[in-house]
Amino acid sequence: MRGEHTIEEQVEQLKKYLGCPCTYYPPSDDCQPMISDFCQARARGKKEGFVPMLIAVDELLLECFELNGEDKSAGQARQELLSAPLESGEEFLQNRLSEYKESVEEEPGYWEQLMGEVAGGERIDRFLSLWDYDGKQTIPIILAEIPVKHPWEVFAYLPFGGWNECPANEEHMAVAKYWFEKYGAVPALMTHDVLEYVLPDVRGMSKEQALDLALEQYAYCNDIVDQGVETVGRLADGLAKSSYWYFWWD
Repeated sequence: MRGEHTIEEQVEQLKKYLGCPCTYYPPSDDCQPMISDFCQARARGKKEGFVPMLIAVDELLLECFELNGEDKSAGQARQELLSAPLESGEEFLQNRLSEYKESVEEEPGYWEQLMGEVAGGERIDRFLSLWDYDGKQTIPIILAEIPVKHPWEVFAYLPFGGWNECPANEEHMAVAKYWFEKYGAVPALMTHDVLEYVLPDVRGMSKEQALDLALEQYAYCNDIVDQGVETVGRLADGLAKSSYWYFWWD
């Protein structure tokens, strides 16, 4: 039953489920030691063959992992995901975007209003999900060294999604592969309803390039616009100057 386990017990459950080197960071008013360790782990991972992920200690997230595995063992589910051919992440996003456009065709002016002007976006230069609702302490976090070669393969160990509008696990993998190859973007932080990516740097984008990326991100996670920045144009303006990407599904 949810809520019956202490944070310490949840930490041990998550470590056991992942079966890889993990470091636990209890709530703190200083996130810098964790961020420093994460950055060092990114550098080590390229040499040692792992991808670091910051993972919230959250019973809902652990339930999601276990439910996505169905009746298979964690190892079997991971192997099947890692060995299965991936669809095109670009095609998945374009098809999903087409579906959204078709769904509003009978509402004149809706799409134009949704697009808005490419202006007014905010820069994201840090993880947004490390802090509790009060913003005074970090949430309980595990830094896991996921033993995979490619960043998109972390979803084999972290089967996230498949509920509401959140893409299915294999769709997350396909999109992550596409975005890594195109932008160098890497999945880096996960809670039960949030996924954050980190980029190697803030790359200069033209307005057109930023808008194309914003449309892809809207297709991937429309809540960041519909319940967030309100227009795709504002999202595009923010993406053009950000080194982190934030996704949240209701």
